Amino acid sequence: MKYMTTAQIREAYLNYFEEKGNKRMPSSSLIPDDPSLLLTSAGMVQFKPYFLQQKQLEEPYVGTTTVQKCVRTNDIDIIGTTGRHLSFFEMLGNFSFGKYFKQEMCSMALDFSVNILGLPIEKLYFTVFEDDDETIQIWKNLGVPDSHISRLGEDDNFWRAGPTGPCGPCSELYFDQGPSFGCGKPDCAPGCDCDRFLEYWNCVFTQFDGQEDGSFVELPKKNIDTGMGLERIAAIMQGVQSNYETDVLRSLVAVGERLAGVKYGEDQATDLALRIMADHSRAVTFMIADGILPSNEGRGYVLRRLLRRAIMKAHLIGIEGPFLNDYVDEIVRLMGDVYPEIVENRELERKLILAEEERFGATLNHGQAYLEDALSSLEGNTLSGKTAFVLHDTYGFPVEITSEIAAERGIDIDMDAFDAEMAAQRERARSAGAKDAEAAWSTYGGIYADILKELGPTNFVGYNNICFDAKVVALVSDGQLVNTISEGTSGDVILDSTPFYAEMGGEVGDTGYIQGANMCARVLDTTAPEKGLVRHSVKVESGSISVGDAVEATVDAKRRASIERNHTATHILHSALRKVLGEHVRQAGSYVGPDRLRFDFTHFEALSAKQVAEVEHVANMAVMEAVPTNIYETTLDEARANGVTALFGEKYDSDVRVVEAGDFSRELCGGCHVGNTAEIGFIKVTGETSVGANTRRIEAVTSYGALEYVNKIEAELREAAAELKVPMFDVSERTASNLKSFKELQQAAKRGKEAVSDDGITELLATIKLSSAGYPVIIAKAPAIEAGGQRQLWDVMRARMDEPGAIVIAGENEGKVILMAAGTDEAVARGFDASQIIKAIAPAIGGGGGGKPSMAQAGGKNPAGIEDALNIARDMIL
Repeated sequence: MKYMTTAQIREAYLNYFEEKGNKRMPSSSLIPDDPSLLLTSAGMVQFKPYFLQQKQLEEPYVGTTTVQKCVRTNDIDIIGTTGRHLSFFEMLGNFSFGKYFKQEMCSMALDFSVNILGLPIEKLYFTVFEDDDETIQIWKNLGVPDSHISRLGEDDNFWRAGPTGPCGPCSELYFDQGPSFGCGKPDCAPGCDCDRFLEYWNCVFTQFDGQEDGSFVELPKKNIDTGMGLERIAAIMQGVQSNYETDVLRSLVAVGERLAGVKYGEDQATDLALRIMADHSRAVTFMIADGILPSNEGRGYVLRRLLRRAIMKAHLIGIEGPFLNDYVDEIVRLMGDVYPEIVENRELERKLILAEEERFGATLNHGQAYLEDALSSLEGNTLSGKTAFVLHDTYGFPVEITSEIAAERGIDIDMDAFDAEMAAQRERARSAGAKDAEAAWSTYGGIYADILKELGPTNFVGYNNICFDAKVVALVSDGQLVNTISEGTSGDVILDSTPFYAEMGGEVGDTGYIQGANMCARVLDTTAPEKGLVRHSVKVESGSISVGDAVEATVDAKRRASIERNHTATHILHSALRKVLGEHVRQAGSYVGPDRLRFDFTHFEALSAKQVAEVEHVANMAVMEAVPTNIYETTLDEARANGVTALFGEKYDSDVRVVEAGDFSRELCGGCHVGNTAEIGFIKVTGETSVGANTRRIEAVTSYGALEYVNKIEAELREAAAELKVPMFDVSERTASNLKSFKELQQAAKRGKEAVSDDGITELLATIKLSSAGYPVIIAKAPAIEAGGQRQLWDVMRARMDEPGAIVIAGENEGKVILMAAGTDEAVARGFDASQIIKAIAPAIGGGGGGKPSMAQAGGKNPAGIEDALNIARDMIL
């Protein structure tokens, strides 16, 4: 059996099926088009419209072939514990939408396995759905002996997305790794729980439409959906027992070996950490490159959890400080030629990962504090499993670490409860995964998906036309297809052709009118409920509109022109931001309306006023150059080769539209734009804010909106100048002078108030001593005030102490004693711990309490013990 690298297998597969008439397609994004899916986890996701007959594959292709990047995390806690489970993997696949079926697929699968991969035919085994006699006979006719074919039940060899809908039998190909991998049972065969027979290819024959009564109806067009895990077949071809020992993943394991100064294979715990870091680093790299940013929900939460799990494992084997970018460099070297997006977004990946590593350092500290609080307040000797789970899930603490810290204090962990929490989480993840699988095939568009399937996509002519003659092909009212919408009624109009742009890519939909013989309908909004289908939401103002009517569709030209100015301005601002801040800047969202624009972008700190001014200046320099925009269509590969900016997280077809503003900006975009940058007038930035971790937002107006904004500012400035009785451009100077005078008056008033309400503070300050650690400290009896008053007292004393220090004070009020210990951050850093002090001195007054290192309080009912309590504090501190 010959050795093949991962890259050789990938290319051999794609080339083989391309030669068989399949169209080679690029991997789709990890962010699926289907809103019901969290992440792309299978090769068929991008082909759903083809399977549902909503899109047709062009001639002469008989199908498609891809290598799809996938992320699955429903079994994240198992990843690394076995040699098979991965969070990120590549799925080789070929798909047919009614052009070839079982006979052709089985023949190609056997041919590729034996003649291209060179797998010995005697080591190949095949499973088939128990009732699928047709496929069994096909394998036999191809020369597979009966002893190498197994019939399995529905759970193993029948695919269905849900209780109804497309479904069908499948046939899986297995490689016999030999008796040494097996269980030793005489009936050991594919489907056994042991590792002898390794499944490497699944061929799904989608031939039925499952009915509600459990019966099956033959589909008019039968489909092929296959998947071969690239890492798994690489393990077979390279003669290794684990995915982590294949060339690509073993190179990443080596990165961890170098960083930690360890060797793989010498320690079980170290090996686990090395495998997790190797796997998670790939998932993190590809998720960021596809536009996923760390957050606390959805895809962003998955990304953040993977990042933090890798970081925690690194700390366990002695890797301190940022390290993940070493992995990313190796991933780009190994896979960048196949996936150019990880190269194009390298700077963003670098900065985003570094920011998350630094952020998680603080989170680890919070987790340690959470654990400390939990242990300090614990009654008994067992920490709850729920607490351990929160540390694991929220703070990234492996339960092993929690156990070690607890064990040092003689505390156990309720592992049964922890395991129950983990099991519940896995079940939630499995349920979500099952829903994803079902959703991948569900027709989530409802009535509009049916319209698209029957009538095909709307012909959009709006790039060059504001007004266009069209025909009404469908009407929807109250969620139902209707033939007529009458005067005064609202509904949705579907035309065969339209100049109206449907809301997409951040650009709002057009408004305007649809008019016909004795009919006028006002278009309130334009959207796309299904990709390619344009929906005009209207209110009929006069007459009625019916299916089949010839109409004139007219876009609000003035509003469209404002939208075009703002859309081109977002492109120019994007380029300006990259020039001023760096190449890591990527679009993370936008809003383009007629009155304003909003642009979200990846960046890791607030922009200074100087940076905002520079961005605005650079953008307006491009506007003032008055260059024509150049808009054309090309292939995605050609556009990337020419350096055109592909928007962060956006998904593109193989043919794309490029919008150029001279040499300043070149982006892929399907929106509406000006013909010349001079039409924008000028761009005025109105705000810059944060919209989440690592994401900033810039807001702006253009042309008439910018003029109105500047005029409003000028009016406000003139009004302020009149009130201050100074020239307009002296307002800032006079305001600063007045503010300075006001602050001086405030400080004088504060000094006067402190002078008349000293309450013995001066006497307390006179008792300052130097602690053994070198910080000033006051240990004394204070005025008789309640607990809240003690905290206010500390605020005043801290402000009046010459150096940062600490206090331990005791007060008596109507027979009740109140103790407080408090220290500045500097004192705490030098060893002061208020909570420990209070715990030590509270028994002297017959009480108890607690708090944090910087402040703690206690109460008691023994005033006679005040001096003893203070003496204990003196012994601890002085």
